[in-house]
Amino acid sequence: MRILIAGILGGIAMFVWASLAHTVLGLGQVGVKTVTNEQALLTEIKQATGDKSGLYLFPYVSEKSSAAMSSPGASGFLVYSTGGFSMNPSTLGREASLETVQSLIAALLLAWAAIAGYWRRVGFVLLAGLAVALSTSGSYWVWYNFPTDYTLGYILTDLIRYLVAGLVLAAFLRPKGSAA
Repeated sequence: MRILIAGILGGIAMFVWASLAHTVLGLGQVGVKTVTNEQALLTEIKQATGDKSGLYLFPYVSEKSSAAMSSPGASGFLVYSTGGFSMNPSTLGREASLETVQSLIAALLLAWAAIAGYWRRVGFVLLAGLAVALSTSGSYWVWYNFPTDYTLGYILTDLIRYLVAGLVLAAFLRPKGSAA
């Protein structure tokens, strides 16, 4: 029961931090640029995608076509949604749920590790967060040429997200028999 409570509280802490990071500090927009003549670009994207939501890479590289693996010129990674973008309660609920699941996993790992010492437990969760951040943001930087400032902003956001969860989890999940 204490793992569940700690995980939920850690998820709330993660959600609060991520909300502040994006809305107040602007870390979610670091490296994001706007396009000139957005309407003309949207018209072209609709035509090029058949107006179908999806994830698009260009030039397209097939596993069978190794010659295209290193093609000169422009390339891109496009997430296109015909449904638009909305900061609504459903989106926020999904994000809070995702962070709660992440925190529950970290809580379970921390409980299994049975690490003595508050700051060591915090460090354990922080290192788990570093692994998460590098496996997603780092790989996008390597493979899809995501901008370095955007990547570093997201890695920092993730690290602090796991730090605040770690502060909560470490307080609740002391090994049995350890002093408060």
